[in-house]
Amino acid sequence: MKRFLFLLLVLITGPLLVAGCQSTTAGGATDSSRSQLLLISSEDINQGAATAYQRTLSQARSAKALNTSSTSTKRVRNIANRLIAQVGVFRPDALKWNWEINVIDSEEVNAYCMPGGKIAVYSGIISSLNLTDDELAAVIGHEMAHALREHSREQVSQQIAADQALSLISALAGFSSTQESLAGMASQLVMTLPFSRTMETEADIMGMELMARAGYNPEAAINVWKKMEKLGGDAPPELLSTHPSDESRIARLQAELPKVMPLYQATATKGKTKSASSRK
Repeated sequence: MKRFLFLLLVLITGPLLVAGCQSTTAGGATDSSRSQLLLISSEDINQGAATAYQRTLSQARSAKALNTSSTSTKRVRNIANRLIAQVGVFRPDALKWNWEINVIDSEEVNAYCMPGGKIAVYSGIISSLNLTDDELAAVIGHEMAHALREHSREQVSQQIAADQALSLISALAGFSSTQESLAGMASQLVMTLPFSRTMETEADIMGMELMARAGYNPEAAINVWKKMEKLGGDAPPELLSTHPSDESRIARLQAELPKVMPLYQATATKGKTKSASSRK
């Protein structure tokens, strides 16, 4: 019976997966162009994200936590804009996104970039980790990479595929509602957990390339996760987490560093040459 249900799942989802598979980005130096399941449009995802972002800003404004004029906000926006100038390497259309960059005063150690380029950095991540400009670029670049790769769109697409397949299977196999709920949980773990960890790794690597191209030392990406490791807390084991462990992501970043360091060195050299010329 289990073999029959597995084969049925393959037959149901197979054409759907093939029809919806594509990559949202060109590879760049780090080859960040894995094929993705995309069953929902960018427009739908981006519209929902824009609504959620404005709601977040409104709530922060009401709580007098939306930081719009401090040195911290100017710093975040300067770094983010340098990173945004590099996104065309991965997808030229992202240069035309309606990017928004805001800082929210909160002790929360968090930052994100919603679909379509809606960035929020919480002051807690800057102060708690005492981030340098290079390290802050690593954090923002990581979050921007999630948006460039359209990971939210991919996650929703995975859920759509799982829901459609399980609904049909449960009808044909006569599952009870409780069984269907358990099957849904199992499906989410099997289908979503590995992809989510893949997404995090992709964002680490693409973010490191973005920062290198923008003239920020990519070694700082490794420093960020060393700091996060020290910050610690009750982090779950990697096997049960949607995020790679600090140790494994540090190792992966170190392995990819040789691919992006020349980009940083070229940018740094160009910047020094331009600076020297301007002084003559």
